[in-house]
Amino acid sequence: MKRRQILKGAGVAALGATLSPLANANTKPFFDISLAQWSLHRQLRSGELPVLDFARKSKEFFGISAVEYVNQFFADKANDQRFLRSLKQRANDNGVKSLLIMIDGEGHLGDVDNAVRGRAVENHFKWCEAAKYLGCHSIRVNITGSGDSDSVQDAAVDGLSRLCAFASMMQISVIVENNVGFSSNGNWLEALLQRVALPNCGALPDFGNFGDYDRYKGVEQLMPFAKGISAKSFAFDGKGKEVQTDYERMLKIIKRAGYSGHIGVEYEGAGNEDMGVMATKNLLLEIGSRLI
Repeated sequence: MKRRQILKGAGVAALGATLSPLANANTKPFFDISLAQWSLHRQLRSGELPVLDFARKSKEFFGISAVEYVNQFFADKANDQRFLRSLKQRANDNGVKSLLIMIDGEGHLGDVDNAVRGRAVENHFKWCEAAKYLGCHSIRVNITGSGDSDSVQDAAVDGLSRLCAFASMMQISVIVENNVGFSSNGNWLEALLQRVALPNCGALPDFGNFGDYDRYKGVEQLMPFAKGISAKSFAFDGKGKEVQTDYERMLKIIKRAGYSGHIGVEYEGAGNEDMGVMATKNLLLEIGSRLI
């Protein structure tokens, strides 16, 4: 499929500048770029893009050689060896590295009820095993639970610690995204990770998802624990800048922290997903090529 087919029906004028060749395209930034599967969630849910073709599209259409899966798109396949074998083979065939699986819908790791929390912990075990098989370094989890801030954090320390103990046997890390509830507060999530204090427990700082909390402060607080980063994007102005987040400010925070791993493109905006991915990738490259 050629680029003109990918962009068919999209608002090309709105993002045209972001699709042009970059002046510093040959200057490698201090980070690598990956693609979060959620960026194409409408294509995946409609069946326009088969789940097994995600890695191929990442490499062939976007020139991105590392991917981050989302279990929502193969929720019943954690123990399906035939499916996992095909998913792994497709990535290998296209020279794509599988980095992590984002886990949703498997229970509350911060539930104050010990039995309920224990079931949630165990529900994540199969995804640790799937991640290991695919060659990922981590699973991404959400931290939720009903109750006051302190009670949920106490429960989450236990839930995360138990899950990390299991994951460590497979050399898999468990990374928490600022995503829902108390975890959207940088102070709360930083304190949680400091309390767990395990080498395979970390963070996936997301440029968005902080609610009313200062996103720049939040990312800075989470960087000491970062084992991945999500570059959330929604919309772009005529110059190719993301309208909700100052990407240059974010990348300077990330660079100061000494991070040199992958930054994941995670487009969540309306309209054409392909264009949103390209706009986000090009913005990261344009700024990253200057911050060497």
